[in-house]
Amino acid sequence: MKNFLSPNPIWQQSGIGLLRIIVGGFMIYHGWEVFDAATMKGYAGWDNFKNSSMGLLLVYLGKTAELLAGVMLLLGCFTRVACVVLIVTMLYISLFLGHGKIWYEDQYPFLFVLLGFVFIFSGPGKWSVDRLLFGESK
Repeated sequence: MKNFLSPNPIWQQSGIGLLRIIVGGFMIYHGWEVFDAATMKGYAGWDNFKNSSMGLLLVYLGKTAELLAGVMLLLGCFTRVACVVLIVTMLYISLFLGHGKIWYEDQYPFLFVLLGFVFIFSGPGKWSVDRLLFGESK
């Protein structure tokens, strides 16, 4: 109980690694829609995209970014690069598609922005390709 109540981290690298894997799975789940043409066409019909000549392209770019960032996060491969992609994509969704109501309606995509910053600051945690490629940090 003393360890649980103390301000010191517990299971930090494993916990960060587990969170990264889960967030990566969520992003893969959302990005997988890139393979469903009907769903993508539905997104392109949203008010934000329907009057744009590049609406469908933007929808495909966004979903592809979600999928690629998700795979990279799941594997822990170039984690910080994946987080930049995640943050930019989710900020666009939160602020432009969702009108910036991050405290209520657009809270879900904004939480991915915050998690992206967690992984930028903390690194990939355990069980990552980054650790294999670049070694353990001291």
